[in-house]
Formats: sequence, structure tokens, C-alpha cells
Amino acid sequence: MKFLCTLIFLTSVLAGLVAQDSGGARFGYPNVEERQIIGTRWKYAYTTHLESNTTIHQAEKSYQYFLHFKYDYSYEQSLNGELTRSLWSLKGSTLNYSFRNIDHFEIAEINNKVMILEFVQPNSLGTYQYHFNAVEAKDAPFVRPPGELPEVVIEAKAIDKKNAEGRRFGGGSGASQQKKNKEPVRIAIELVGGGYYGGIDPVVKDFIEIKPDGRLIQELQTINQPLRVIKKNIPRADLELFAEYIKANHFFESQRLYDCNSPACEKRKTLKPSPIPLRLMVAYGDQKKVITISIWGQDNYHLKYVDYPPALDKIIDAIQKLAHRIEDGSASARANNRKKP
Repeated sequence: MKFLCTLIFLTSVLAGLVAQDSGGARFGYPNVEERQIIGTRWKYAYTTHLESNTTIHQAEKSYQYFLHFKYDYSYEQSLNGELTRSLWSLKGSTLNYSFRNIDHFEIAEINNKVMILEFVQPNSLGTYQYHFNAVEAKDAPFVRPPGELPEVVIEAKAIDKKNAEGRRFGGGSGASQQKKNKEPVRIAIELVGGGYYGGIDPVVKDFIEIKPDGRLIQELQTINQPLRVIKKNIPRADLELFAEYIKANHFFESQRLYDCNSPACEKRKTLKPSPIPLRLMVAYGDQKKVITISIWGQDNYHLKYVDYPPALDKIIDAIQKLAHRIEDGSASARANNRKKP
């Protein structure tokens, strides 16, 4: 009997080690973009044991768990009506947030319907996965703005080349002279965050993406306004001029992080309205860089807390103008809302 118990134990240990080595607690999942996390709300559905492919726990009326990842990199979670809050961060496919003594989860899958978080429980064998279903704000127990409206999608016509923002950039024209028999150089841009979480109508979600095919997508939401998804197409020639403009302003020679170097700046991080870090990614051919500015924009004291090159402001403003050209003057109002509390 003792031999049998030992054999069973060794077999389970070996199975756990083999499963982990073959991908149980694996970290080979593809990187996840922050915009897939920001502003999302989830309801826990069930837990599975990965190696045995069995469901070990399911949500019931007596077990209701909701999760909300907010734009200011904080999250709130409600477990059976008990609300807690803290901060979240994302690195690659690793989601850092705390639940049940687990502080790091691997995002095994995420889309607009489901999210699967994978983890290894300390002092236990095997790998587990939490399965969540996406929920709308009205179906989650978190306090939300009154009268929140459904998502609004705006499809814009292709930008007229004669009036394109790229014509004003003054960048070189070398990129636009590529030979037709060559594959176009890959150009991709992402801008998220920046400014302060405050003001009359605080911005809770602000994301701009320009895809390699020239498709521009902007997601914008404030406390009092519904989520607006704006989509438009940028002609290839204008996209190339824009990329040349960014390169000419020495973007790829910039530092990766611009952070505080003074006590006043560090103190400002702890004050209200809370500064929202700005992140800008630009890929141009074989060059790619992600720049983070911990405090971007001026508060009501009109101070620049972080020392970063003025050229970055020009690039950021140009991206914003490109995204907001169809908004009939609302761009200036939004810019003020981003930069001032």
C-alpha cells in the first residue's frame, strides 16, 4: 500500500513537470496590446485545470466575481459584492493584478468576448485558467456615469490628398518615391494616454492607432460622453510623408522613458487630478520604438514636470490633428481637456 501511494505521488509529480515543460505554465503567448485591456469589464465564468482539461469550479449565484480594468491603470474587482481596487500593468502577455494571492497572470486568450487568465498555484501541481466573459457596463456592479450611451462608430471618407496633414509636415519625399515593384515599407503608429484624469468631463479612454494599410482607428470616451470609435483611411503617400516627418524629428534617437528627475515631479504623481502616462509607438521599416512619458501635458499650474524633447510634442500634436480633422472643431476642446484638469 505504501509503495502504491508513493508510485501515485511520483506519477503525479512527473505528470505536472512534463505538462509544465510542454507548455503548462508557459510564457510563449503572444503579446497583448493595452487597448485590449483598457476599459474592459469581465465576469468570471469558470476555472479549468489545464493538464487534465477538467472544469474544477463554476460561477454560481453565491459566487459572483467581476473585474474592470480602468483607463488610469487602476482596476476594480467585485467578489460577491465586496469591492476592492488597486493598480494593473501589462508586459507582453503578463497581466499584473492581484487576486487570491496571485499577482501575475498570463493572458492565454483575449478578444471582445472572452478572456482566459493562466496561472500556477503556489504549492500545487499543474496549471489553472480563469475563464471570463465580457460584459457591458450596465451588467457590471461598478459605479458608472449616469446615462451612459452605447458605442458610436463613425466611418470617415478617405482623406483628400490636397488637404492631408502630411503636406504640412515638411518631411522629405524620399519615402514616397518607392518603386512600384517593391513591398511598401511598414508604417504603424499607436498613441495612448497622456494628460490628467480630471476637468469638467474627464477622458476615460483615448487611443489612436494607424495601421500599416493606412487605416486610422481612434477610440475616445469621457465620463459624460459614450465611447466613440472613429475610423478613416489615410492615403499611402500621406502616411509616408508623416513617417518621414517623425523620423526627421529624431523620434528613433529618443529615450525609451522620460520620467521625473525632481522632487516636485515625483510629488505631482501622487496629487489629484492624477497624471496619465503617455505611450507612443512608431514602427517604420526595420525601426521601431516605444516611448513613455510619465507626465505629459500641463496641469492648472502650467508646468512641464518631465523634461523631454519638444519635438515629441510636435509629433503627438500632429497625430491628434490627423485623428480629429473630421470632428468640426472639437479637437481643440478635447486637447484642452487632455492637458488640463
